[in-house]
Amino acid sequence: MVSDAERDRLAALEQRIDLAKAAAAPRRSAKSEQHRQAQLAWRMVIELVAGLLIGFSIGYGLDTLFGTMPLFLVLFVLAGFAAGVKTMLSSAKEMQEKAAKAPVPEANAADAADDEEED
Repeated sequence: MVSDAERDRLAALEQRIDLAKAAAAPRRSAKSEQHRQAQLAWRMVIELVAGLLIGFSIGYGLDTLFGTMPLFLVLFVLAGFAAGVKTMLSSAKEMQEKAAKAPVPEANAADAADDEEED
């Protein structure tokens, strides 16, 4: 059987291990965060442009097939724009939900240990 003193020692050891792991965990630099934001921005731009190009292609194809040059082109470009905007908004919502679920970075574990020692 494990005594209470041993349980306390194990709990203290686990806590120290967790602090050491937190201190050794890699942190994102400001530069990598800027790159990540740029990637997300480019993703949204590409989604919008893809919607426009797909709408343009379908509209132009239908207009040449039926001989009604500007009609389907305009309609499908607008539909492609709407689809691109909808995709951008869903991507933004997905990114926002992911950011909300991400843990808030804690203060440096070594700093926290130093603060405890000063008290």
